[in-house]
Amino acid sequence: MSIRVVVVDNSEELLVKLTGILKDMSEIELCGSFPEAITAMQYIKGNPVDLVFSDIVMPDISGITLASKLYELPDPPEVVLLSGIPGFSLEAFKIRVFAFIVKPYTRAQISKVIRLYKEKRSGAETDSTAEIAR
Repeated sequence: MSIRVVVVDNSEELLVKLTGILKDMSEIELCGSFPEAITAMQYIKGNPVDLVFSDIVMPDISGITLASKLYELPDPPEVVLLSGIPGFSLEAFKIRVFAFIVKPYTRAQISKVIRLYKEKRSGAETDSTAEIAR
């Protein structure tokens, strides 16, 4: 069963980089790639999504606000927040996002998040937000 993923980042360069990494993973179904959180939220409300990778600092609403709103949905996706500012990890922990990755991220970090998600989905216990180190 593939993992349905959405990516949100207002930086076109990073959006292209992350979507490229995810497209190369056989277990991933890339459902959408969005430069703003509001459009991503509208898509996710109407389509089944398992995992959302989102930048934190964006012009419309932040990735933290997006994650909070997504977790209010009846069947919410897990959220992975990405930021070049490590201090945001505290906010990510508060809202219990699935993982927090400090930019610049690597293919190995993204792969680790996907592996952790697959373990969780298969029933393995994950008690708290994972911070994926560089």
